[in-house]
Parts: sequence; C-alpha cells; structure tokens
Amino acid sequence: MKNKINFIELAEKVIKEENKPLTQNEIWELAKIKGYDKFVNTSGKTPWYTIGARLYVDIKDNPSSKFIKLKLKPTKFFLKSLLNNIDLQNISSNFLDENQKYKINFKERDLHKYLSYFVYTYRFIYTKTIYHEESNKKQFSQWLHPDMVGVYFPLEEWENEILDISKEIGSVGIKFFSYEIKKELNFNNLRESFFQAVSNSSWANEGYLVAANIETDEEFLNEIKRLNAAFGIGIIKLDIDDPDSSEVLYPAKEKESVDIETMNKIAQVNPNFKEFLKRIKSDLTSKEIRKEKYDKVFDIEELINKKI
Repeated sequence: MKNKINFIELAEKVIKEENKPLTQNEIWELAKIKGYDKFVNTSGKTPWYTIGARLYVDIKDNPSSKFIKLKLKPTKFFLKSLLNNIDLQNISSNFLDENQKYKINFKERDLHKYLSYFVYTYRFIYTKTIYHEESNKKQFSQWLHPDMVGVYFPLEEWENEILDISKEIGSVGIKFFSYEIKKELNFNNLRESFFQAVSNSSWANEGYLVAANIETDEEFLNEIKRLNAAFGIGIIKLDIDDPDSSEVLYPAKEKESVDIETMNKIAQVNPNFKEFLKRIKSDLTSKEIRKEKYDKVFDIEELINKKI
C-alpha cells in the first residue's frame, strides 16, 4: 500500500476485500482492524461520517463512480464491479421502495432530528429549533419565524489569523439558514407552504422548505421548479427510513447579506432565536463551536432506532 490513501480509496479497498455491502461505520471499523486507518490523513473525531459523506457525493456527482448505495436499513455501500458476486435477489427483499409513502402519523417537529442530521452531516450546518409557542404573543405576527434555523461557521476551515482579519473587515464568513418544515407537500398546501417559507426566511442567506412526503406528479414538480426559480426558496426531501438518502431537490438561491432588521425583530419576539444569536457570537469570540448548545445531531444508528 502507498504511504497515504484518501477515504474513497480506503472504502474501495475494504469493500473489495470483504466482498459484501458495508455501512460507513463498518468500513471504518474494518479499516482499523486491518490497520488501514494509519494510512489515511485525518484528525477528525468522526471519520466514519466523512466516509459516508465522501461516498454519497461521489455516487451523486461522479458519473464514473465505482460505488453504489444500497437502500438497506441502515444504508450500505458496495462496488459496481462486485455486483455479480452477491445474491441480489436475496438482498432486494430488504430494499426500500423508492416511491414509498410514509404514513402521516407523526408531527412536524418529529422531523427536526432528521433535518439536523442531514444538514450537519453533509453541509456542516448547526441547527436550532424555534418554538413558536414561546414567542411574545403581543409582538407575534404570522409567518414571522421559521421552524428551524441554522448556521455555518468557517471556524474549522480558517486559521485564527484569517478569522481575526475577517472580523476587522466585517466579513466573518458565517451563513444563516431558515427551514420551514411540513409533513408533506402536495397541490393542496404547496402555495401556502412555499410563501410561508418565503416570508419567514427573508432574513437568512438561504431559505428552505422541507418535507418527508413530496408529491411526485410531473406537473407538481414542475410547479416547485418554477417557484424555486422565481423566489429562490430551496426544497429538501427528508428520507425517514434512510436519512443518508435525504436530498436537496432544488438548492436555495443564496443572498449575499442578511436582513439585520428582521433578525432583530425575530430576536425580540422569540427567546430561542435570541439565544441562537448569542450562542453564535460566543462561539465566534472563543473560536470554538459548542456543539452541545445547538440541536442534538443523532448518529445514524440512533436515528433509525428512534424512527418515527
């Protein structure tokens, strides 16, 4: 083996040797047993997450990817070149139906942990739930604040000197996100839900409408695409059975600046949002992100075990 390998090469080597589909955690544990972890240049505390993220992106964006993602519980990865070596007929009984509809027997807030997992794992965004019931009723206005908010920090990517300089010039590189969450999206609620997201995300760099069930009718999807292009609100589809298969159907249009006046108004109305801003200020000052102060990010195994 050469001196250093990347996570993609590590996954390929382990899967090829085991000759069976593996989860991101299994790939890393087997790599440690085989001693391959010593050849990967990583200092992160959760390398198995990095493996999953790298494989997910490779499969999605690389037309020549060597990997496939099997819709099992939990998600497993395999090599296309080895497909003839396994009994797909036997494995297929565990596949999830791509068009499966979830029974709508859960609350919107039950979806928060799935969104937190998805945006943190694949975009390193820290989230905070906004409890509408805690808002000041005298100052409350309809569609003022979203269900969840998020922040991306450059702290793990930038050197301290760059952070100091960025503060001096008034550009610290953080991004704010707004999420309006619905159990499902269909023709009956699309317009109201969409413009609710437009209204309560005006302050953020990016705003998203999130749902577990999204109508697959072609006319409906074309309408979502039109609204996305016109107003810049992104669409995220959460996959409850396989959280790693959640996806951004349409990305949000990024705004270069945030609306400070609206942020101030939301902070005056809702204590959760005010605490969210105070936490960000504190983390930027200390140059250390206190992950436990944001919404908990469950491990994939915990999410599946705690499934709705």
